[in-house]
Amino acid sequence: MTDPAAAPREAPAAGPGATRSAATGPAARRRVPARQGSLREHNLALVLRHVLDAAGPGPAGAAPAAPPSRADVATATGLTRGAVSALVDLLIGARLVAELPPAATARAGRPAVPLVPAAGTVVGLGAEVNVDYVGVRALDLAGHVVAHRETRGDYRHSDPARVLGVLAALVGEVRAALPAGARLAGMCLALPGLVDRGTGPLRLAPNLGWRDVDVVALLAGHPEVDGLAVRLANEANLAARAEARAGAAGQSFLYVSGEVGIGAAIVLDGEVFAGRHGWSGELGHTVVDQQGPRCTCGARGCLEQYAGKDALLRAAGRDVEEPVDALLAAAGAGDERTARALRSAGEALGVALANFVNLVDVERVVLGGIYAPLAPWLTDAVVAQLRSRVLAAAWADARVGVAAGGEHAAMDGAALVVLRAVADDPAAWLPAPVA
Repeated sequence: MTDPAAAPREAPAAGPGATRSAATGPAARRRVPARQGSLREHNLALVLRHVLDAAGPGPAGAAPAAPPSRADVATATGLTRGAVSALVDLLIGARLVAELPPAATARAGRPAVPLVPAAGTVVGLGAEVNVDYVGVRALDLAGHVVAHRETRGDYRHSDPARVLGVLAALVGEVRAALPAGARLAGMCLALPGLVDRGTGPLRLAPNLGWRDVDVVALLAGHPEVDGLAVRLANEANLAARAEARAGAAGQSFLYVSGEVGIGAAIVLDGEVFAGRHGWSGELGHTVVDQQGPRCTCGARGCLEQYAGKDALLRAAGRDVEEPVDALLAAAGAGDERTARALRSAGEALGVALANFVNLVDVERVVLGGIYAPLAPWLTDAVVAQLRSRVLAAAWADARVGVAAGGEHAAMDGAALVVLRAVADDPAAWLPAPVA
């Protein structure tokens, strides 16, 4: 699996454990059988990815695909039916794939046996630390949420050791709630800031007040995380994975994650572009007004100070500790001050997004995080700025949509990172041979 912080380009998940980019991504993932090297391991992954991809949502507006049979997998991969059958038997034995009852067909011969990802057998943990919540979520290969724990709090300028202790306790609760016999594949943690690739330190999370924190080392001291492989990634990049899995935004889009801070992820041809160090997408720290208010990062006039959650609440005359539901209720009731605050935030967001669209040439902007429920009050102002500031708007108008990845997109995307590793190396999950 491509770690979100291990290569310049990361493949976003189109389904748990495997991604649609297995068919449309780099040449290394093309669905052709191996002719040399470790044939069985390669072809085992090839077959598993096909079964997992088939269980994904598919293109926007398309009906879900029927689960493939062994014959369908052979046709799609170019492997012989005998080879596919043997590989599928291994995957079933490893509890990575399951069979459904035979499906009647109009063709003569034995009914086809549909193949689906196994449910409740292998689980990936997706975790998140953000400014006002900490959460842990477990997904299985079939895409089911098998456990979820979350706690709310104010983690602005917090002590990393204390907050990670809260996270570790939630990990323990989730692990205790897993189905009997489930195997844990690892954990990926979403963080709102600059994360060095792999398990390297969190360099900076301005709103948490964390700088150069070795998150993995701090977690390793907790028994709840004992024996658990942990990796880190930026929360917006992981949320974009969940959005790509949802399938509504297409293959190229700019995902915007609005919280107290504002993150973004660039998805091009089904892949998240994470940048050289994994630090791309810091939309909240692009400058809207160089003479503007001081930001938590130390600069002036950052977008976050105009369109972040705290900025929105302050502009609407509300306490920054109130939930976004308070803004929604006030906006829905026609409160004029709230309407002005949202309109002003939409304009600032549109200015920043226009710069991004001019740079990366995407046709769709997806509003996630708190921007998803607030979209009815933000979208018109965002669209107006895009139309007036994007050079190519006369020929290709950037569309603005609402995220379909769900409320816990970053945690889902983090779990998908873990499950993708299983899909890339299913041989590691085969039962040990009997001596």
